Amino acid sequence: MADLRQARERLCQVRERLVQVRDGLRVYRLISAMWIRSLMAYRVSFAMTAFGNFAVTAFDFVAILLMFSQVDRLGGYSLSEIAFLYGASCTAFGLADLVIGSMDRLGRRVRDGTLDTLLVRPAPVIAQVAADRFGLHRIGRLTQGALVLAYALVVLDIDWTPLKVLVVPLMLLSGAGIFGAVFVAGGAFQFLAQDAAEVQNAFTYGGTTLLQYPPTVFAKDLVRGVTFVLPLAFVNWLPALYVLGRPYPLDLPTWVAFTPPLVAAGCLALAGLAWRTGLRSYRSTGS
Repeated sequence: MADLRQARERLCQVRERLVQVRDGLRVYRLISAMWIRSLMAYRVSFAMTAFGNFAVTAFDFVAILLMFSQVDRLGGYSLSEIAFLYGASCTAFGLADLVIGSMDRLGRRVRDGTLDTLLVRPAPVIAQVAADRFGLHRIGRLTQGALVLAYALVVLDIDWTPLKVLVVPLMLLSGAGIFGAVFVAGGAFQFLAQDAAEVQNAFTYGGTTLLQYPPTVFAKDLVRGVTFVLPLAFVNWLPALYVLGRPYPLDLPTWVAFTPPLVAAGCLALAGLAWRTGLRSYRSTGS
C-alpha cells in the first residue's frame, strides 16, 4: 500500500509539472503574440529593424571573408568549412535569442522593482520574462545564419550518410537548447548581481562568436573549458566536425557527436534549478 501511495504521489507531481509547462507555454504564446501585434502596427519600422539586425550580424561573416582574401585556410579549415561552423553557431544562437533572448532584461526589472508585478500574476514568471518585449526583429540574425549555413551545405563536398543528415537538425536544436540554458542561468544570476547583463552576454554573444571559428585556432585550455566546464563545444564543434569528417579536439571519441541532445537536456535541467533557486531568493527590489 505504501508503494502504491508513493507511486500515486509521483504521478500527481508529474501531472502538476505538465500542467505548469502547459500553462507556461500558453502564457508565453499570448504575451509574445501581443508584442508581435504591437510590432506589426509599424511594419516599415519592423522591416528596417529586422534588416538592420541582419546587416549588423552579417559583418561577422564579412570579417571572415576579409581574412580569406589574404589566406587560403584558417587553422587548417577552408572557407566553406568555417562557413558551416559559422552558420550552425549563428542559427542555433538565433533560435535561442529569438525565443528567450529577453532574459537579459531581468536585471533591470529586479533593480526597478517591476519584477514584483510579474510575481503576483497567476502565470509562471519565467514564461513572462522570456516573452517580455518579444523581439521578432531578431529573426534577422537567425535568417543570416541560416543563409550562411545553406551556402556551406551547398558548396561543401560531404559524403552524406543517414547519420550525418540526422546530426545537422539535432545540432541546431541542441545548440539552441544549450544557448537557451545559458540565457536562463544568466537570468538567475541577475537575481543576485542585479546588473549582470554584460556578464550574460559574454557567454551568449561571446560564445557564438567563439564557435564561429575552428577549435584549432584556440589554446587547448580554452577548448577544454568550453567542452567540459561550459559545454559550448557541443553546440557545433563536435557534431559539425563529425559531419565534415574532421578529427575532434582533445582526441574525443566519435560517439560524442551524438550527445548534444543529452548535453542540452542536462544544461536546461541545471539552468532550471538555478532559476528556481534565484527566484526563491528574491525579496523584492533592493534584495
